[in-house]
Amino acid sequence: MSSSVEEAAWSAIEEESSKILASVDERSGYDSRTGIYHSLAKLSAQHEIPSRPDLDTATLVLSHFPHAYQLSAKKPAFIDSSTNQTISYGELRSSTYSLASGLYHGIGIRKGDVVFVLAPNSILYPTLCLAVLSIGAILTTANPLNTASEIAKQVKDSGAKLAISAPEEMKKLTPTGVPIILTIRSSDGLMVSVEELMEGCLDNNPEDLPKVQLVQSDTAAILYSSGTTGMSKGVVLTHANIISIISLLVWSADVTSSQNDVFLGFIPIFHIYGLMFFGLGLLCRGVTSVIMQKFDFKEMLFAIHKYRVNNLPAVPPVILALVKYGSKAGVDLSSLKRVGSGAAPLSKELTGEFRKRFPWVELRQGYGLTETCGGATFFVFDKDAKDRAGSSGKLLPTFCAKVVDVETRKALPPGKEGELWLKSPSIMKEYLGNMAATAATLDSEGWLKTGDLAYVDENGFVYVLERIKEMIKHNGYQVAPAELEALLLSHPNIFDAAVIPIEDVETGQIPMAYVVKADGSEITEDQVIQFVNSQVAPYKKIRMVSFIDAIPRSAAGKILRKDLVSHSKNKHVSKL
Repeated sequence: MSSSVEEAAWSAIEEESSKILASVDERSGYDSRTGIYHSLAKLSAQHEIPSRPDLDTATLVLSHFPHAYQLSAKKPAFIDSSTNQTISYGELRSSTYSLASGLYHGIGIRKGDVVFVLAPNSILYPTLCLAVLSIGAILTTANPLNTASEIAKQVKDSGAKLAISAPEEMKKLTPTGVPIILTIRSSDGLMVSVEELMEGCLDNNPEDLPKVQLVQSDTAAILYSSGTTGMSKGVVLTHANIISIISLLVWSADVTSSQNDVFLGFIPIFHIYGLMFFGLGLLCRGVTSVIMQKFDFKEMLFAIHKYRVNNLPAVPPVILALVKYGSKAGVDLSSLKRVGSGAAPLSKELTGEFRKRFPWVELRQGYGLTETCGGATFFVFDKDAKDRAGSSGKLLPTFCAKVVDVETRKALPPGKEGELWLKSPSIMKEYLGNMAATAATLDSEGWLKTGDLAYVDENGFVYVLERIKEMIKHNGYQVAPAELEALLLSHPNIFDAAVIPIEDVETGQIPMAYVVKADGSEITEDQVIQFVNSQVAPYKKIRMVSFIDAIPRSAAGKILRKDLVSHSKNKHVSKL
């Protein structure tokens, strides 16, 4: 290419770049030409997302400790809140290498094999995650509260080759036929345990590990989410997705906390929220995390006091409990500096009450999905969070957004409500084996249609209002009405059924069923509740039932849930 042609080409590029910059509002990040909101937060060179194509998640995480922050290898990475047992960064590194070697040489797990983890929180859980990822295997996790049938569906859908299970959950996995190793040594010695695998490989070091060729585009995890529509689906996350979100998490931690801070982890690590914080991300920050096996409010307060916890990643029901009972518990909570909120919207009223009760604590709400690999918005400054109660903060670096009119599909300017669409390097690859669901959620340009009604204000703050789709948010978990309706309709005495959300101050929402009885049926409310609740996890349980002559439907046969929601409000139905 001649110099004159090159100069003309560069001139054209610079001119186009200038036009783009000129059209982006410096307050909101909104580009009036494209209808796209751009994150105005920029990553420093220290926090740039690694672009090396052969980098994988485990290599990235392990490379950060213990030396990346000049830490001692003896610094505790995790503390068990109930036993006070600790695992240092040095021990975590060694245990990861030992288990990875055991899985590869002892069990025969190879790149691309799916490993199913069914266990509550523990200081071992991050080792499981890192070991699986380090040998190129694919991690899939599940809620231990799930029923045997729910677990069987996930095992089959994910194609799991091995399960790592807590002993008390093993009975749910046995019918699947998948090989199982236990998280702790079995008393009868009949089952192989993680501990025994690691003992056989104690002398292993990074040089002894199999050299698995991984690239960022390889699949790292399959996490199950109900998505924006329909039944539970496997969200395929690549190493690139996770590396991207870890980089953003480290950036956010660097601008809001210090290495001496202590985090408390009761958020389940099987969930995207807990996995990215406690399973992987915070390890790159060099902090200490106190891990609770399961949430207990009194135990949480005691742990905050005992371990001088500074940071508390939480969900709205926990924040509500702190407002109602925290100051009355007689426990010193003065060490708390920051409380984060995610997984469900945090109301302005609750935000205000929390700030009154705990004026020294920063409260920051964020927003994200399993499909975004976790966070998408965040409050960098507490002052912004105070001034904009109800907002989920601004777009994280690398994120773009659209607010799309639900009817016309046109992109909307600041202040206008529509469906929130997101785009970033952390957006999922696809729904596993579900082309139709993938096409309905990801467009050809990579935009993720979140299914949430939202708007962005003139200063770039995102306000997520409610679900456009039909998901029910109960205690931070997503409940798919279609799943419960399918169960209801399998009952011989039920002719038709629909499930709707009912607002609940403690849990966010609870599922309520409207049921049309079959001819001659005398089925009762209690019988309906028992039939469903015996087959689903606790967070999916139906709490209320109302019998109705007919389920309102559109001409196309779709359930008119808004009509049922209005019906329930008019009847002033109360919680059972």
